[in-house]
Amino acid sequence: MAQELIVITQDGKESGKVDVNPEVFASRINQRLIELVLNAYAGNQRKGLADTKTRREVRGGGKKPWRQKGTGNARQGSIRSPQWRGGGTVFGPTPRSYRTELPKSMKRKALVAALSLKAKQETIQVIESLKLKNPKTKELAQIIENIKLENKKVLFVGTKLGDEIKRASKNMRKRFKIEEVENVNAYDILRKQHIIIEKDALAALEKRALATGRNDKARKEKV
Repeated sequence: MAQELIVITQDGKESGKVDVNPEVFASRINQRLIELVLNAYAGNQRKGLADTKTRREVRGGGKKPWRQKGTGNARQGSIRSPQWRGGGTVFGPTPRSYRTELPKSMKRKALVAALSLKAKQETIQVIESLKLKNPKTKELAQIIENIKLENKKVLFVGTKLGDEIKRASKNMRKRFKIEEVENVNAYDILRKQHIIIEKDALAALEKRALATGRNDKARKEKV
């Protein structure tokens, strides 16, 4: 059974519907896969730069604070021991990588699951094209208002994004993000409330989600 998405214009008017591949936009939604991928992408964005000093890295403390016996105090070897104020930290955070490498097949399946989820929620629309006369934020904001998404966090997916759109969207990064087909991933899609896909980008997005193209040709040549 064919899957359809609504097609709109920059003026916000519905111009019809377009058939899309149900294997991409109506596939089974694997919630566990979505959770794993979201955690992985989020972790990959972490810097992991937190650092604390151990007793050997804290400055000072080379001299024994008092003699070993005869003072009535507990024996101490350094004022930079962890129990002292200003001393080193035990098992504190050190610079590390939170990166998780995901298999390409998992990324692809997560992309399909994310698109299918958004299609099920009816938060995906196809736009004929997105063209600006001038690289002005005001003009882009007017288009977003025309399609009644001014209060939504939107992801726009296109083929080749021009400088006009890139410059106009700089001041709207928090609520309007743009991505080219070859760079969009499941994390980008799931983190936004509404997805706008350029009509010319549909075929390329389906091809990427299904891993068809050069890999299939190479596979056939080997056979």
